[in-house]
Order: sequence, then structure tokens, then C-alpha cells
Amino acid sequence: MHISTLSLSNFRNYSSEKLEFSPHTNVIYGDNAQGKTNILEAVYLFSQGRSHRAKTDRELIKFGKDFSKLQLEFHDKDRDYKANIQLIKNGKKNIKINHVQITKLSMLMNYLNVVMFSPEDLDIVKGAPSVRRRFIDSSVSQLYPRYLNSLIDYHRALSQKNSLLKTLRQKGAHSDVMLSVWNEQLAVEASKIMEYRIDFIKLINEFASKIQREISGEELKILYSPGIKTDNIDKSTIFKHLERNQRREIEFAAAQVGIQRDDLHISVNGKEARVYGSQGQQRTAALSMKIAEADYLQHIKGEYPVLLLDDIMSELDINRRMYLAEKIRGKQVLITSTDTDIQLSTENTRLIHIKNGAAVREDA
Repeated sequence: MHISTLSLSNFRNYSSEKLEFSPHTNVIYGDNAQGKTNILEAVYLFSQGRSHRAKTDRELIKFGKDFSKLQLEFHDKDRDYKANIQLIKNGKKNIKINHVQITKLSMLMNYLNVVMFSPEDLDIVKGAPSVRRRFIDSSVSQLYPRYLNSLIDYHRALSQKNSLLKTLRQKGAHSDVMLSVWNEQLAVEASKIMEYRIDFIKLINEFASKIQREISGEELKILYSPGIKTDNIDKSTIFKHLERNQRREIEFAAAQVGIQRDDLHISVNGKEARVYGSQGQQRTAALSMKIAEADYLQHIKGEYPVLLLDDIMSELDINRRMYLAEKIRGKQVLITSTDTDIQLSTENTRLIHIKNGAAVREDA
């Protein structure tokens, strides 16, 4: 899978720009605050339908403008694609691929597969459980639209349930028939989501463990820690588990069990990495998991995703840097850096110099 051109109009600090990419390594370099990360963000938008850092699409529109337009040309092993996104200041978003309107996010995410590496990804190991759930959801959603649909439906029902729980606590009630209605819907979607997550974590553990051994000789283990403590993940069992917690959830005015509390237990050499791991072990584990994410996408889809590396090389020591350089050899990579000396030793590198939201391209 490769991207060939990206066109930006009124996007972040770009007025109008068209970028051409090598199918190999592309080093996007320049001083800080010039717009390097904005290029990766634009590519990521075509894969995930949202920014990896902005809370709203309005933030992506150039200051003082009413809309932003983006176009991306890319191809996979089967065909060529031309994708267009228009962001409008009032909150509307228009997406088309090969002139076909994309009306649901789940319709978009199976086209362009990317894996983003950023300094924030080091929080996968030591950060909050929500960071690790986002890591899971980003990967699985790219391959399985049904997973994303179930996730959206689950959180919609969860929001309704939490509103009801607040009302019931205010009334001093101990139960309500509508709680069972929402629990039934949650159980249906949770059983589907847990099945996908179990399969994903099994493969990620296999891939990441091998990578960790190659980098450091350490033993990495990743286990699923579900927010619903049951060995049986059928919807009937999950429903009964949710029902047993009605009183406690009313007391707290919020759902206390469910896949929204899922987590990963990550250990290095038998010790919990988040608590007992050194900074080096945590960073190696996070890097292993991100590389494993790309390997997972290739394993399922049969081709490697586009890799987006946002200033990640400055966060890695020489050994991890050289390992990553070897892993990405032959793949399409977009790397941001403050200079061109990032010790990648890759062939067919294209240099793209960014200054004040404009690009000057050079071929190494």
C-alpha cells in the first residue's frame, strides 16, 4: 500500500500545497512549528476519519477560512484510489473515494491502512487504560468495519445507560426496567467487541514478543484484562453479569463494568512494565507493540500499511533506532524530523523541506 500525492487547501497552516511521495522513505524536515506534523495528520485523516490530536475538525481549518479541502491519491495491491475530504467550519465533513460518497466512518477505514508512531505512543505502556484501548481500536477498526459499528453502538447505549443511572440515583431508586433494556443492548455489542479484541491481542502478543526479544533479549507478554470478569463472552452471560451490578451502578451513577474498562496487562521479564519497568524497557515495549501493529495489519490484509513516524527517532537510542530502520526498509514511510541526519541508512529517500507551511522537495 502506497500513497503518491497529497493536496492541501486551507489545512492547518497550509494555504495551498501539493506533495509527491516516494514509495520508499520520505523525510519531512524543517524547524519546529513549520507544519511537518500537519502532513502526517492529513494522511492519518484519510485512514481514520479524524485527527490523532485535534478534538474537533474545526481546528484543522486554516485560521480565518470557512473550509478546508484535502485530496489523497493512493493504491493498494488491487487498484488506485483518489480520496477527497472537505471540512466545513460549521462542523460538516464531506468524504468521497473515487467519487463515491462515504456516509459512515466504518465505510472509510478499510481503504487506507496506516500506523502512526509518535512520542505520545510511549504512553501505551505507562499511560492510562484509555490509551491502550485506543491502540486496540485503531488497529482492529481499520480491518473490520463491523467492529467499529459495534463500538459506536456500544458507546451510544452506554451514554444512555449512564444518563439513566444518574436519574435513578437522584430519585433514590434501586432498579429500573430500562436498565435491563440498555444492559441487553450492551451485552450484544460487548460480546462481539470482546471476541475481536481477544483475537487481536493474541496476535499482537505473538508479534511484539518476537520483536522485543530481537531488540533487547527480554521477554514481553501482553494479556487481555477485560472490564467484564467472565470466562464466557456470550451475550447471555455478559447480560447476567451486568444485571448483577445494577444497585452498585445506581449508587455510583455510572456504569462500573463493561468493555469501556478493558485494559492490557503488559509485563517484561515477568514483571508489570507500567510499575516496575525501567524507562528503556517501557520504550522498547511500546516500540515493539507499534511495530507489531503494522505486522498485524499486514498479516490480516496481505500488505504492509503506510508508516507515519512523527519525530520518533529523537526519542529512541541508537540500538532501537537502527532496529526500526531495518524493519521499515522496503516499506513506505513518512518521517518528520528537524534535520535530515536521522541515521536511517535507507535507499531511495526523498527529502521534503517544510518552511512556513510550504514545501520544497529534494531527492537524496
